[in-house]
Amino acid sequence: MKKLNVILVYNKEEDKILMCKREKEPYKGKLNLVGGKVEPNEDELHAAYRELQEETGITQNDITLTHMMNFQYTISNVELEVYAGKLNKEITLKEEINKLYWINKNENFFDSNDFAGEGNIGHMLQQAEIYKEKLIK
Repeated sequence: MKKLNVILVYNKEEDKILMCKREKEPYKGKLNLVGGKVEPNEDELHAAYRELQEETGITQNDITLTHMMNFQYTISNVELEVYAGKLNKEITLKEEINKLYWINKNENFFDSNDFAGEGNIGHMLQQAEIYKEKLIK
């Protein structure tokens, strides 16, 4: 099964979420969480930190990630791992390919006209808010 990850990054004040605008399909032109592929035999948490640093410049010194949930898409043979964390300081973002944006956490992340994932991002954020004390350190 192919493994992918997405990372839910809160700013230091916990009022904004880091998103990227997708430059390619699927979901070209829509906002999405940052993340990427888990390489074969790569530790999943290491892959999340690696992808986060590649796409944003955020390092393991800037944030503590917690594995939050997985989505398994059996028909397409994909497993999506979801991580969450809060920045421990102000940082300067370094874009790789996709443009990065801080989005107010009260946006309607279920709106599939603006956000990728058919509402999954909204679901992830609701779960993160419910379990915030366990997830965001």
